[in-house]
Amino acid sequence: MFGIILTIIAFEIGIFINNKWRNPLLNPILIATVLIIGFLTVTGIEYETYKVGGDYISFFLGPVTVLLAVPLYKQIQSLKRYWFPILAGITVGSATSVICVIACAKMFNLSKTLMLSLTPKSITIPMGSVFSEQIGGIPSITIVSIVITGITGAVTAPLVCRYFRIKNPVAQGVAIGTASHALGTTKAMEIGEIQGAMSSLSIGVAGVITVFITPALLKVFA
Repeated sequence: MFGIILTIIAFEIGIFINNKWRNPLLNPILIATVLIIGFLTVTGIEYETYKVGGDYISFFLGPVTVLLAVPLYKQIQSLKRYWFPILAGITVGSATSVICVIACAKMFNLSKTLMLSLTPKSITIPMGSVFSEQIGGIPSITIVSIVITGITGAVTAPLVCRYFRIKNPVAQGVAIGTASHALGTTKAMEIGEIQGAMSSLSIGVAGVITVFITPALLKVFA
């Protein structure tokens, strides 16, 4: 129960702080992550001890991802109306994510294994960890990169949309879901129902597209 209770308390503190100051940088997941890391470091408790309970929470990632189909169903008319721009946007976004990883790996002279581990950073954890192992990456590194990507997307999504004047709710949802999967989708749902529906759609589609295009992109660019 230790890992479960610690996670819930840390997240509730994150929600309280976020509601009190309403700052995009004060994301509840980011706050909870910092609090848990700080607590384990100060107390000297091993991560493996915390992970025993944390794994129970991680187990629900899959079912929760499936439940994201509910808001999508409510916005099915928007999907039918904008199906081509949505598919094109997700495809370009997924390809850009992979190419950026390859470019950074070359720029910073990263090993091939590390590059392959970072490649699925913008798809959800259940898909990304399995795909990473299949292409020769290290799943644990992949999971960390996915979490960091998701938190970054959730924190910066409102700022990016405001700065670049992205006002169309469908475009906002597709961008957030493609770039930052389920964690970003939580922020998209806060922004609006259409944004949340389009973002939840983008999670699954981006995962499938990434799996198909990554081998070709690696062959061409890496």
